[in-house]
Formats: sequence, C-alpha cells, structure tokens
Amino acid sequence: MEDPGVVIARDQVIAIIVATVFLVFGLAACAAAAIHGRGGVRLLLWQGIFSALYGARILAENPAGLSILPRSMWTGGDSAAATITYLILIPALLFWIEMSLRGLHRFLQIALVAASVNAACGVTAALTSHSPWRFMPYDKAIAVCFLVPLAVVNVVPSLTRRYMAFPSRILTVATSIAAATALYNNLSDWLHLPYSPTAEALTFAVFILCLGYVAAEKVFANERRLLSVENELAIARDIQRSILPESVPELHRLRLAAAYCPMAAVAGDFYEFVSVDPNRAGFLVADVSGHGVPAALIASMIKVAMQSVVARADDPREVLRGLNRSLTPQLHGQFVSAAYLWMDTENHQGRYSAAGHPPLLRWRDGVLERIESNGLLIGVRPDPDYPLCELTLRPGDRFLLYTDGVTEPENAAGEAFGDRKLEQTLRDGQSRTPLEVSDRLLAEIRKWQPAPMGQQDDITLLVVDVA
Repeated sequence: MEDPGVVIARDQVIAIIVATVFLVFGLAACAAAAIHGRGGVRLLLWQGIFSALYGARILAENPAGLSILPRSMWTGGDSAAATITYLILIPALLFWIEMSLRGLHRFLQIALVAASVNAACGVTAALTSHSPWRFMPYDKAIAVCFLVPLAVVNVVPSLTRRYMAFPSRILTVATSIAAATALYNNLSDWLHLPYSPTAEALTFAVFILCLGYVAAEKVFANERRLLSVENELAIARDIQRSILPESVPELHRLRLAAAYCPMAAVAGDFYEFVSVDPNRAGFLVADVSGHGVPAALIASMIKVAMQSVVARADDPREVLRGLNRSLTPQLHGQFVSAAYLWMDTENHQGRYSAAGHPPLLRWRDGVLERIESNGLLIGVRPDPDYPLCELTLRPGDRFLLYTDGVTEPENAAGEAFGDRKLEQTLRDGQSRTPLEVSDRLLAEIRKWQPAPMGQQDDITLLVVDVA
C-alpha cells in the first residue's frame, strides 16, 4: 500500500496543478478583455473572472495551495475558501446576463442582486467572525434557483432561441452538464450525497473551456461585424467626399477657401459652389439635423436636389424653396438648415437668403456685421417663403458662411466658442488670406475644446474675400 503521506502530497500537487490551469486561463481571458477594451468582450471578462476565482477556491481548499494565496486578508483556509465561494456566483451570473434575453435576462438580474447582497454578508462574516460559512445555505439556494431555469432554457431548443442572445450547441451541452454537476454538489449537503472534488473539477474544466470558446466566438463575430461596418463607413466617407467640390472655383475678384471637418466618418454638413461664369457664383452651406449615416444620406440628397435649382442660381429665395420642395418628402422628421449667397462681382451685387441657419458674417472696414435673412428650416412646411437680402459688394469685404459647429463647441468650463471668439479670430486675421483665416479659425476651435472631449459637431465654413 502507498504511504498515506505520499497520497496526500500527490492529491495536493494535482489540485494545485488543476487550480493553476484555471487561474492562468482566467487571467489570460481577463487580460485579453482588457487589451481589447471594447464592450463586446464583457463575456470574456466575466468568464475569465469566474475561471480565476474557481482556481483560487481550489487552492484555498488545499493546505499546500492556500500558502500560495496572499495571507494578509485570511484568518485561515475556511475564511479564504468561503470568501471566494461567496464571490464566484457573481461573475457567473454576469456572464449569463450578457447571454440572456427578455424574461430570463430580468430573472438573472434579480438573482445577481440577491447573490451580491448575500456575498457582501458572507464575505463580511468570513473576514470578521468565526462562522465563515454562515450564509452559504443562501448562496446554494440562489445557485440552484438560477441554474434550474438556465438548464431548462439551454436544453429546450424553442426556449433557447427565445431567451438566449447567442445560441450555441456547445454551450447547451456544457451548460447542461455543469448545471447538473452544480445542482448535485449544492444539494449534496442537504441530501447527504457523496461528493467528488475531482469529478467537479473535471466537469467545470470542460464547462469553462466551453465558456471561453463561446465568449471568443462572440468576440470574433463582433469583430467581423465591426470590420464590416468600418469598411462600409469607409466607402460612405469616400462617396460623401466625392459629392463635395474637389477645389474652389477660379473667379474674378473673389478669393475663397473652404473647410470641412466631419465629427465622425461621415457627416451631415454639406457645401456647394455654383459657378455660372468667372464673375458670378453661388455658395451654399447646409447642416442636416443629427449626425452619422442618416444625416450623411440626407446631405448627399442635397447634392442631387441642387441640380434642379441651378437654373435659378441667381435667386437665393428660389434656390431654398426648390431645395425644400425636393427634400421635405424625404426627410421623415429630420430638418436641414441652409444658407445661400449669390455674388455678382461685375455688377458689385450680392443676394442672400437662409433657412434657419446661423447668420452670414461680413467683415467690412474693421467692423463685423451679422446679416440675418432667415426663413423656416427645410422640412418644416411644404412651401415656405424665404426673405431675400440685397447686398452691395465692395473691395475688401470678407464674408463667412458656416455651420453651428463653429460657434457651439464648449471649453472645460462649459462656455461656448460663440460669436465673441469668432469675431476676435476674424479681427486678428483681417490681413490674412482666406485660407489662412480658415486654418486659424479651426486651430482656435481645437484649442478651445478640451482634448479628451474631441470634436463635438461637424464643422463647415466658407471664407470669401472681394478683391
């Protein structure tokens, strides 16, 4: 017969090896989740914590393994094992909450609250009293209450499809075996059934490997979906760039610069030049409500709608009315602000009209003028009227058309960039070229915003000088 001491030592070594495998596997999963840093890896994180805690519990139940764990918090092996046992249910429930839908999701959330309260009480008792297992019956009851419906849902295909966010045959089999084992172990004390730590460890090893496989599979599925979305956004960005003017037109006695800075991959801002001849041109700036793909789609529609009003390019009122007629049936509750400036340098005349847009700014003789000629936003009514403002063009005039992304950015104190900073930037740049003024204004806006906040809205601006 083998020496009893040898048998005990061998069992302890095996337990330490098994526990180490669980710990390494769990910590690796947590590290992968932390490195990845996206919400889709929460499954991997909860699975990793569960695995690490399970390995730590095996060590805590083993005299030789207990010496590996930090001893500052433990009063003894029972204290360490009880503390870890109370906590291990929480990441398990968090994992299944991520995987569940509808009623099962809500039921598991309730179980999580109960498990958290019981864990708080149990850990306190384990660390401060001589009765570390006092709350363990409640822990076992919570485990049984959540394992039974979970096992049923995973075994019955119709329930799996209804209540599981990510159905998997591998997970179904693994969950059924693990649930049966856990139920047996939790009921063994009450029913005086034989208990086998080795069988439990092997079962949960298979279960944790399956959890890791499913979590990784979902992460990879999310990655493929995100990659597909990013590819589509890249295509959308290229398409949107293609509908914007490639360069500013060459016009007599006009110098201009345009800046377009989307907040995201695609934007709801739009601008267009309508160059009739070297002496006459129209300038449009528009801003679709909202951000992202929906706003970008409407912005692309403005490009098409502009083709229908080119014949009336010299009349800003008719340009905006034509855009409103074309776009209103397609907006479905969204709105567009727009401003259109027509300039005739041969006759020194300009015309301006807007639809719910920030005012046109004119810098003349050291004074900043705000020219407002606003009607309703495009999309509010089918046939609104837009007031028309007649302008006289003088050499040295500087005009600025822009979207509200120029004036609305806030600093760390919550103060908007506003008209005051805009006027100060224009005043400081009165001797600069339109391109230099545009670059300076964008730099001032970036400086105004705290770096962690990033750009808060799409920014578009046109600077036009009368030479």
